[in-house]
Amino acid sequence: MFRGLESSPEPSQAEHSLPPPLCQGSVTTEKENAEVPVSSVMELLLGAALMWAVLLGSCGQLSAESEIVYKLHEEQPPNTLVGSLAADQGLPDSGHLYKLEVGAPYLRVDGKTGDIFTTEVPIDREALKDCRNLFDEDPCFLEFEVSITDLNQNQGPRLIEGRIEVQDLNDNTPQFASPILTIPIPENTHVGALFNIPVASDKDSGNNGVADYSLTTGPDAAALFSLQVADDQGEKLPQLIVMGNLDREQKDSYDLNIKVVDGGSPPRQSSALLRITITDTNDNAPKFEKLNYEAELSENSPVGHSVLQVKANDSDMGPNGEIEYNLHQASEAVQRLLRIDRSTGVIYVKGLVDREDVSILKFYVVARDKGPSSKSSRVAVVINVKDQNDNAPTIEIRGIGLVTHQDGVANISEDMPIGTPVALVQVSDRDEGENAVVTCVVAGDVPFQLRPASESPNDRKRKYFLQTTTLLDYERVKEYRIEIVAVDSGNPALSSTNSLKVQVTDVNDNSPVFSPSLFEVDFAEENQPGDKVLDVVATDADSGTNAELTYSINMDSATKGLFEINPNTGEVRVRNQLDREHRERYEFLVAAADKGVPSLRGTATVVVKVLDRNDNDPKFMLSGYSFSVLENMPPLSPVGMVTVIDADKGENARVHLSVEPNSGKFVIQNGTGTILSSISFDREKESTYTFRLKAVDGGDPPRSSYVGVTINVLDENDNAPYVTKPSNSSYKYLPPLTSPDTRVERVEAEDIDTGPNAELVFSITGGNPHSLFRISPTDGEITLAKEFTRKHNGLHRLVVRVSDKGKPPRHTTALVHIYVNETMSNVTLVESLVGHSLYTPLDTDIAGDPDYNQAAQRSNILYGSLAGIAGVILVIVIVVVIRHHLQKEAKSGYQAGKKETKDLYAPKQGPKSSKAKKGKKGKAPKPAKPLEEDEEASLQKSLKFNLINDGVNDSPRIHLPLNYPPGSPDLGRHYRSNSPLPSIQLQPQSPSASKKHQAVQDLPATNTFVGTGDNNSTGSDQYSDYSYKANPPKYSNKQVGDHFLNTAGLDRNIMWTNRVW
Repeated sequence: MFRGLESSPEPSQAEHSLPPPLCQGSVTTEKENAEVPVSSVMELLLGAALMWAVLLGSCGQLSAESEIVYKLHEEQPPNTLVGSLAADQGLPDSGHLYKLEVGAPYLRVDGKTGDIFTTEVPIDREALKDCRNLFDEDPCFLEFEVSITDLNQNQGPRLIEGRIEVQDLNDNTPQFASPILTIPIPENTHVGALFNIPVASDKDSGNNGVADYSLTTGPDAAALFSLQVADDQGEKLPQLIVMGNLDREQKDSYDLNIKVVDGGSPPRQSSALLRITITDTNDNAPKFEKLNYEAELSENSPVGHSVLQVKANDSDMGPNGEIEYNLHQASEAVQRLLRIDRSTGVIYVKGLVDREDVSILKFYVVARDKGPSSKSSRVAVVINVKDQNDNAPTIEIRGIGLVTHQDGVANISEDMPIGTPVALVQVSDRDEGENAVVTCVVAGDVPFQLRPASESPNDRKRKYFLQTTTLLDYERVKEYRIEIVAVDSGNPALSSTNSLKVQVTDVNDNSPVFSPSLFEVDFAEENQPGDKVLDVVATDADSGTNAELTYSINMDSATKGLFEINPNTGEVRVRNQLDREHRERYEFLVAAADKGVPSLRGTATVVVKVLDRNDNDPKFMLSGYSFSVLENMPPLSPVGMVTVIDADKGENARVHLSVEPNSGKFVIQNGTGTILSSISFDREKESTYTFRLKAVDGGDPPRSSYVGVTINVLDENDNAPYVTKPSNSSYKYLPPLTSPDTRVERVEAEDIDTGPNAELVFSITGGNPHSLFRISPTDGEITLAKEFTRKHNGLHRLVVRVSDKGKPPRHTTALVHIYVNETMSNVTLVESLVGHSLYTPLDTDIAGDPDYNQAAQRSNILYGSLAGIAGVILVIVIVVVIRHHLQKEAKSGYQAGKKETKDLYAPKQGPKSSKAKKGKKGKAPKPAKPLEEDEEASLQKSLKFNLINDGVNDSPRIHLPLNYPPGSPDLGRHYRSNSPLPSIQLQPQSPSASKKHQAVQDLPATNTFVGTGDNNSTGSDQYSDYSYKANPPKYSNKQVGDHFLNTAGLDRNIMWTNRVW
């Protein structure tokens, strides 16, 4: 509704002398939802009708109308009437043009009536930038500007500035910070004590904000608690009142329901669970030293800068007197820019402070003690952001009234009167105070000046009309470049400039005509800038000045600046060098404009076709090529294809390819770019080939280019794996008490292929009938699967298959020998067993003692015999001792020169009586060290070697005793490693290399036995003449072996046998 006139003097034209309240007043109009009482409107319109002539005569030349304030609820539907400028200002609704200058996209203006309406974009009070950090009592304004142009009189436009107070609607529901609110209350709390309940927040303001709280209790809490709502500076604070005595031992918590309601119509509400826990005592709340805090903060302050410190005191002791500070009801800007030290209450800068973004920060700080039932108090904090001159003035130039601007150019007719506005210039500075006081001038000698468009005292945003000072003459000056300079009053001062191009238009009635209307021309590329392209000529039916033509070119953004035209002669020249490969056809318009008033113009189309020259090298599509091919491909197979292009045309683009250097291994097909191989590839010999391709075009002179090519040969599975460890003739010693999952041995193998062809898989294919061992398929590690029994004592031969993952896969076989016994004293025996297993077919399992039961029966007989022999020896020893004692007494001591009696039980040294037989086409090994005759006889009696020929094509086999009879001495320990053993060498041509033993011959055995074990191990070369030779592997194996320490005792589990596996 209208509230009348306010006295705010405004100077008017000197020749008018109307009463100040009408001509010099400032009208402030407030309108709610565009509803104006009828009586007020009629009264105003009657007064307007009486004073209309006077207003037009006296106030028509005012630079700007006074500010208008409307009121409008937020979230109004589109096309809601906000206000009528024509009715509110007492102006007729015809003969004037209304244009909205500021206020989009929320508002639109009817150009004829001046009615302001809402648009499809709703006005949301909570979303407006200028209203986000307001308190409830602060109004929210949306600014607008409307220009009014009188179409009946030759006058400049007037500017009306106004604001719309956006009133809040109840479109937000109040909400608690959490759906469950917890309040601790000491059990000895007095009746009538108050406890603050966390408040709810509502994005709405005023009456639509939080209005009231209510509490719902159960029957167990109805007599103990009630609710009181206090009013603190307009904020509703819910407080819980204790109505009865609390006993934590009887009940330690109560669940209530608290509801919050706003004051809107209809009201909105929400609720939360209020959980009361009964604790022990805290009776004093913290108290701030000040009622409120206020400080100044310079913008651009560094992060970590301390702003101020709030301090509260609590008279309690201990944790009840320890205070913790927190920000309360802090807006998003406060949380982003500030933080508080929870212990000291010092507020620090957290983010970049920009006064132009946020000029004032209002929030609360809550001080809460650390008692079991904490108490708190709050204080208001206001921080004013102090300005620094960090923003230069901003100059905005836009059209006004009927003068429109396009691409920074304003057009004005030369017959316009002096003082005609051509633009509205708005100068603003985001700083404040002296830093925002801006001086604005027009630079240079141009017939334009600035005139204030509004007398409202707003130093931060000033508006000016840019108007003419003299009559314009099109024939003299056709356009002006007006530069506007704005300087603020800061120290140091900041300035900015903006410019406007003003084109003066003429009057004319005949357009120039080109003949023909289409010009086509061929033009060679690689021209020189400034070369002439063609001449265009236009004629004009007018005469005199109106027939004087000016030529121009209209080009799109892609061709802009490439061509220029002589404005007087129509000669078109090229400004830059043309490139046919970039563009081979240009099309643009040439225009001829006369100098009439108004000026008329005609256009014609110019097509420039660019001719080709050989100015581009052939270009390969890639900077380098890499191809992969399978090995063993036949010659003349394609290995890859390259693509080469030439941006030229015709013969200049015809390309010939060749290989450099031409080693004869590769050729290339011209036309397709296919590279062919002249050889078959073997990756193991050469895996990579590199060369260059040369491309030569057919131009004159020709142009060429090169590219590198790499051919990578891919692997095929043409190599089988080979075992590097262990040797087929090595063995591993394990005691019978070895626990399961013990690591036994690891088979190591290699494959000279690559990729899946070199990925190996390990498996046990034989020699494991009792499933005593298992092998890891990935790393070849052999572990014990279960415990040994007596029947497992002896030699075990595992046949391990090593396969790759090629397609088809290839494999090899390895032998792993494991000797299970309580001791490792007779190394020679174990080595002879290993040597014998090398001649045993792979389909025969070698796994422990084959005669376990028979050996057990014979052991009893042997034990009895040994006991008898032991008794006889004992008697002999006693007799010898007694006799020696008697002789010593008879001869009374030692006789010089007499030799000692030879020890009848010491082994005699003598030549070795048996030699190993030679294999077919093999050489006999070197003879062993000679032994004593009696020792040789004893050894031959104990060990029997039977060389049996299975056939003509079979290799000789050695039948060795695998177990000792009960009571037999440990011969390995007694004779050490000097026992004679036959030495046999198998050559590839020997009968052993038959099909029956073909799998063994493929194994990579070495001349050195490798012994490993937890106790001791030894190489056989130091203790035995027995060895086995096979074809050497492709890669030499690592020779490993350790000496046994000969610490094993008598092995009573070894039994003699004449059987073979």
